[in-house]
Amino acid sequence: MTTLLARRTFLALAAGAAAATAAGTRRPAPAAGPRLEDAGLDDLARGMASGRWTSEAVTRHYLARIRTVDRQLHAVVEVNPDALELARSLDRERKARGPRGPLHGIPVLLKENIDTADRMLTTAGSLALVDAPPPARDAHLVSRLREAGAVILGKTNLSEWANLRSTHSVSGWSGRGGLTRNPYALDRNCSGSSSGSGAATAAGLCAAAVGTETDGSIISPASICGLVGLKPTVGLVSRAGIIPLSHTQDTAGPMARSVRDAALLLSALAGPDPRDPATAGAKAHPDYTAFLDADGLRGARLGVVRNFFPETRAMRPAVDAALKALADRGAVLVDPLDLPTADYEKAELEVLLTEFKADLAAYLGARCPRHTVRDMETLIAFNETHRDREMPWFGQELLLQAQAKGGLHDPAYLKALETCRTLSRRGIDALMDQHRLDALIAPSGTPAWTIDLVNGDSAGMGCYTPAAVAGYPHLTVPAGLAAGLPVGLSFFGRAWSEGVLLKLGYAFEQATRARRRPTLPPTLRA
Repeated sequence: MTTLLARRTFLALAAGAAAATAAGTRRPAPAAGPRLEDAGLDDLARGMASGRWTSEAVTRHYLARIRTVDRQLHAVVEVNPDALELARSLDRERKARGPRGPLHGIPVLLKENIDTADRMLTTAGSLALVDAPPPARDAHLVSRLREAGAVILGKTNLSEWANLRSTHSVSGWSGRGGLTRNPYALDRNCSGSSSGSGAATAAGLCAAAVGTETDGSIISPASICGLVGLKPTVGLVSRAGIIPLSHTQDTAGPMARSVRDAALLLSALAGPDPRDPATAGAKAHPDYTAFLDADGLRGARLGVVRNFFPETRAMRPAVDAALKALADRGAVLVDPLDLPTADYEKAELEVLLTEFKADLAAYLGARCPRHTVRDMETLIAFNETHRDREMPWFGQELLLQAQAKGGLHDPAYLKALETCRTLSRRGIDALMDQHRLDALIAPSGTPAWTIDLVNGDSAGMGCYTPAAVAGYPHLTVPAGLAAGLPVGLSFFGRAWSEGVLLKLGYAFEQATRARRRPTLPPTLRA
């Protein structure tokens, strides 16, 4: 394990050193126009089309920014040693044949639980898989990104095992990557489990990133890091090649600095995959930017789910301003509504633990059947043996609970699964039918909490669970700042309603322009 980890580290450092050396021989890009760390995907595409930028120059910029800025954030666990060569190849292709599409030459970061068949690791943040055989093939979403011409820039840190390891975990910490910090205040948490994807995108270390979610793992860090995050309907984006937690709730999705960027990235990610049967009935659209409409709130009926409104005084101005902006742009607010989750929250944990045990064994059995860690039992044993590095701050109570569960035919699991599917979907659908709603809305969650390695997370309320358990789509859009920390507004609704949510979110974004670039202060300023 030590030898391979050292080699990977060397490759990442060597790529950075090569970039620094070569950068000194090249003329810098003109200063006019948006800064690269703020540039949207359209800005980058136009810059490359005009010759102002090349993919290689943009990739060099992000690699240099990772080398400097990420010393404070620890958001990127590994850069792709082949990123510059990929960029050069795409520049040559653009010159010879033109761009493949809007993502041609665009550098994108991936959460480190997403398989890439290259020289990067896929470990879900755990040292247990550092010396495991690499994936034999790309995750389906990675193949789609490569086909679209994206540059896979590197991989981002995450809450180890996507935060299903301990009841006292610290979001954004992994044995492999350490602790990711929030770019809006370095002593604050990024939430998770897509912590690194959130921090890196917010701080301009990439053009956009891919996260994954089981329950809140895209929406929460996106909200807390001042980003747009979209958790798609389960099955819209293939789960094949993603280290799993739950086959009923897992999905990947875009994390970006604007709704348009999220729509562009989703267009590349979504599509059928023979390896994932859930995608067979997916209602994917070839271009989600077609739904974007700055006047998209006019006449929209939005259900205000008040039981997800935190009692946080600092949040009230931003939340009240968001509701006013929706009404001023012509939305009809059906307020108040209630969407209870208590009847299936316990059942959800039963489902997640049972599926994690079964799905992890299936993934590891296919990828590395002769490796030391090949199922939940051997993972638990590894963590005990390497307790000093894997469990310095919190334990593995949830892994132990998962190991004690029966299989996917266990009556307790089947009952819990039925409870989750029926109650979560019935709750959302019934509320929307009764009030003829286009979407449900609520604050995505509370602002970032102070990092506490001793006691673990102190996260407040969030509205992630209903759409997560139902497998329905959920979009968060920046809604302002509370005491200097970002707050997001959530739009969620029926299965396959990504286009509707993007239209509403885009109109809200254009009306408010609420996102503010982070400045990486060490703590909140009084």
